[in-house]
Amino acid sequence: MALVAPVRVFGDPKPVMVHYMPWFVSKPYSGSWGYHWTLGDSAINPSVTNVNGQAEIASWYYPLIGPYDSADPAVLEYHVLLMKLAGIDGVIVDWYGPDNYYDYGVNNQRTLDIFNYVQKAGLKFSLCYEDATISAEIAGGTMNGITVTSNNAVVHAQQEMLYVQANFFNSPNFLRLSNAPVFLNFGPQFFTQSSQWTTIFSGLSTTNQPAFFTEDNRLSPAAAGAFDWPPMWMSGGGTLTSNQLQSYLINFEQTAKNQSWPNFVSSAFPRFHDYYAQAGGTSYGYLDDNNGITFQQTLTRALTNSSAIVQLVTWNDFGEGTIIEPTVQYGYRDLGVVQNFRRQYLDADFSYTTNDLTLPLRLYNLRKKYGSASPVLSAEMDRIFGNIVSNNLSVARVQLTALENQVPAPYNLTVTDNQLQFFIGGYLSGSGIQIQTSTDLTSSAWQTIDAITVNTNQIQFSAPISQQVSATFFRIQNNSP
Repeated sequence: MALVAPVRVFGDPKPVMVHYMPWFVSKPYSGSWGYHWTLGDSAINPSVTNVNGQAEIASWYYPLIGPYDSADPAVLEYHVLLMKLAGIDGVIVDWYGPDNYYDYGVNNQRTLDIFNYVQKAGLKFSLCYEDATISAEIAGGTMNGITVTSNNAVVHAQQEMLYVQANFFNSPNFLRLSNAPVFLNFGPQFFTQSSQWTTIFSGLSTTNQPAFFTEDNRLSPAAAGAFDWPPMWMSGGGTLTSNQLQSYLINFEQTAKNQSWPNFVSSAFPRFHDYYAQAGGTSYGYLDDNNGITFQQTLTRALTNSSAIVQLVTWNDFGEGTIIEPTVQYGYRDLGVVQNFRRQYLDADFSYTTNDLTLPLRLYNLRKKYGSASPVLSAEMDRIFGNIVSNNLSVARVQLTALENQVPAPYNLTVTDNQLQFFIGGYLSGSGIQIQTSTDLTSSAWQTIDAITVNTNQIQFSAPISQQVSATFFRIQNNSP
């Protein structure tokens, strides 16, 4: 069954954000496999591969680049470029606070890492705070000098908010709504009183009092509204039906209207298919992908209702199967839907297509192939990142193809006042390059007119040309190593 294409109706622009998990740790990068590729099941070993060459992971779905590490710069670059080309405005990171407690500190560092790349790509950023961490810290006792009790919990949370202000809120890339930083809470699960949140936020500057959103229901008056989430609790651990889902979404929006919430966040999701039971736990239930229709319907609703923000759930929760990140199973399908619907509802001039989504993977593969051993090639790959972010995709393709084929390449060629000029990139030998000319392509008589020492700077070449002489051909060659 195909979904009828939505009617093009443009309303007020609203940011499309994607919920992001920063918690993946991989053995090739960090020396061990983190919890989230195994869900704590010792029988699941990502170091073991199947007949298809895929690692064993605790998920029904397999990332296109394989199980990765959330601190790997090549991965973060790949992710933010995909988001940029998909028409996603930014990320909402699932955040456990900055404490060096359990894996919270590790996840916080990875949050800082993705925040760095979000800023490089010109995307927006926000946080979804898990206040359940406070319960865990109280129950767990003192660890690494950190002691949280029911008596000091609010004060501890105040300190965490000051950390957020110093490290995130003050960035121009942090998402704001009516000039207030957008801050979500997955719950609340510990601080269930609005007055507690008023106190927690009281230490923040007046310009950083957040636009606060809680899950499912508004915690008034501290929260501006709420955000919805796949309502797996309705399934009783079984299959969530389409009727149940629609009832939940309608009721959520109706509640926002009836209670006059100042704003709300509307979520779109492709499916829910967790791996918890297979890893020795208990499943929350199942929501069918329905050949992409679940995502199309929930995204249509989110883009056309009166919500202030759209949240895509999720980029990469592989344990719960809600991912829209490219996978072996679905490829770029879901990101293609985001592209098409952005054109339908938000920006008629949005030009990126699914063909463009392959560029980040090509750059990722080159990063993995060459690493950082060659500063010259690393600098060229940095320029490719910049060209993709700046919408210079034609140049990025030339650079990528040249690197993949290990040849130099000219690009951005111009002729002004009989002066030929172009840049030289692609694969450049550390021993230098030669610019050669000839007036006859059938001849082997090429003359070297310039020998250039290669470094990390972008090479620019220019030469006079005349319309009064026969055609002159140019070529670039790497010196022999």
